[in-house]
Amino acid sequence: MNIYLVCNAGMSTSILVKKMQEAAEKKGLADTNIEAFSVEVLDERVDTADVVLLGPQIRHMVEDVKKVVGGKCPVDVIDMRDYGMIRGDKVLEKALKLSEG
Repeated sequence: MNIYLVCNAGMSTSILVKKMQEAAEKKGLADTNIEAFSVEVLDERVDTADVVLLGPQIRHMVEDVKKVVGGKCPVDVIDMRDYGMIRGDKVLEKALKLSEG
């Protein structure tokens, strides 16, 4: 499974990615790939995405991102509190629920 976190520069979400990876390992989900990158790169990566989560700072771009994704996978915005508190386990849970449909 590929979970992509999209933000302005890809920097601020890198810490969250690390926490999500730790949470995935604890759940025995070693095959889960979690990456962060800027929204400009999404069109190059969309074909391999299973879930796309936007950083709350670019929540205004959710409709544009959905157009880029074109229904290939779920798209949602990371909860501002979970993002701010770097709750990797909560964000991972959200991604897993979204992937289940």
